[in-house]
Amino acid sequence: MTERFRALVVRKSDGDIMNVSVQELGLSDLPEGSVTIRVAYSSLNYKDALACAPNGGIVKSYPFIPGIDLSGIVMTSHDPRFTAGQPVLVTGYELGVTHFGGLSEIIRVPGDWVVPVPESLSLREAMVFGTAGFTAALAVERLEQHGIRPDDGPVLVTGASGGVGSISVAMLAKLGYEVTAASGKSQLADTLRNLGAAHVVSRQGWQPERPRALDKQRWAAVIDVCGGDILAAALASTRYGGAVAAAGLTAGGQLPTSVYPFILRGIALYGIDSVYASAAHRTRLWSRMADEWKFIAQDNEWIHEISLQDVPEYTARMLEGQTWGRALVHVAAED
Repeated sequence: MTERFRALVVRKSDGDIMNVSVQELGLSDLPEGSVTIRVAYSSLNYKDALACAPNGGIVKSYPFIPGIDLSGIVMTSHDPRFTAGQPVLVTGYELGVTHFGGLSEIIRVPGDWVVPVPESLSLREAMVFGTAGFTAALAVERLEQHGIRPDDGPVLVTGASGGVGSISVAMLAKLGYEVTAASGKSQLADTLRNLGAAHVVSRQGWQPERPRALDKQRWAAVIDVCGGDILAAALASTRYGGAVAAAGLTAGGQLPTSVYPFILRGIALYGIDSVYASAAHRTRLWSRMADEWKFIAQDNEWIHEISLQDVPEYTARMLEGQTWGRALVHVAAED
């Protein structure tokens, strides 16, 4: 096969100067894998923005194609679980980290990474959810497993204007939880309420002026995508026996807290990892998204569809905290 295709390629010079641009490649440029996919959509996540940055700490070797998720159609498969023409998606594993990612019109991956797209979801809808949606679903499920119920009290979602946060708000609201959405972007209050938030607060509106080991008990549970001081404040203000699901680090990887929330209030801190979830877990949660939460992927108010050429500028703004909602990348040259 001599087919040529376009991909977003990241190159780095000895002087740490990054070049991120759309280039033409051939199939021989792709890494090994048992399933070759013609990509329709990808999405942009914070990890993708880091992959396009000089000191992002994500990419180890160059040139590289970023993109930690994709949806598309199988072109060829040496894995008996998948056939040509089948709609599939890929999130997590090493995609877009050490293995060429989804910001490419054609990609080749191991069969163990591939998940069939549920019949009721389009390729576009699958990537409106993407890694962010799958991560949000994992976090919501973890709170349910802890025993948090809608009548237990309000649930805080931090970083609510981002991908994981906004989808978490909508998922929790659909399940009947009273959701407080915390965001630094006050202009998005109406959007967050339309997604289901009962209350929208600023960072200053719920965090104390000075960090406290224990604060007033406010939240039955929390989904946090920020880390750092924000996660510490969330832990300090979670009610006795509550749970906090940590799913991101946009505010930093450090956690300046103490043992007090854990030993005096019995709070549980759950780490949410979407990268290495089992195939069975993925299939089950994607089916749930396609069933209970499909409406989220059909609400275009918070979805920004862009092209491959738009990605460098968008990821730069993402690192500066100037983006919100979901960035859906229409990768295919034609549908």
